Amino acid sequence: MGKSKKDLGRQKTNIQRRIADLEPQVRMDPLRKHPELHDELARLKKDLAEQR
Repeated sequence: MGKSKKDLGRQKTNIQRRIADLEPQVRMDPLRKHPELHDELARLKKDLAEQR
């Protein structure tokens, strides 16, 4: 069963919210001591670009 427009909208806003939370943390970690943050941010940005 597919997702409704409302579900897709919620998913998009949740991704945007998570990106907004991660970006300051990633900026504070320029040496990539926490690579999982950088990987998650890249994955979320890719997912958001695919949804558009």
